[in-house]
Amino acid sequence: MLAPRALLNPIFEDEGLTRGLGDAEARMLVDWLVDRAELIHDKNPAEENTRRELGRLCRRARSIVKFVVLWSQKSDRGAACQLAATERFGWPLPECEVDPADLMHAILGYEQGN
Repeated sequence: MLAPRALLNPIFEDEGLTRGLGDAEARMLVDWLVDRAELIHDKNPAEENTRRELGRLCRRARSIVKFVVLWSQKSDRGAACQLAATERFGWPLPECEVDPADLMHAILGYEQGN
């Protein structure tokens, strides 16, 4: 069952979710968020629950975006590692320079499994 459009608006209307990302990474992130929102809604269609969980998920997504931007575009790996530790990211850190789209794909794949 698809989540009502009104419940997905926080994803579509929040430019901060994709700020600093290229088109490919932004598209991956938005698709991932919509898929996760629909899963949340399917498990418990209560609107309040979906909104609360979606808010948590969007906060997580903003942290992931910050990590990708720091690691791939600003080459500030120290700050990226500090962010990863603070946010308690469970996925393995890249070993070297990596394309932002490849990094986003790997992170979202890991997040999908958790």
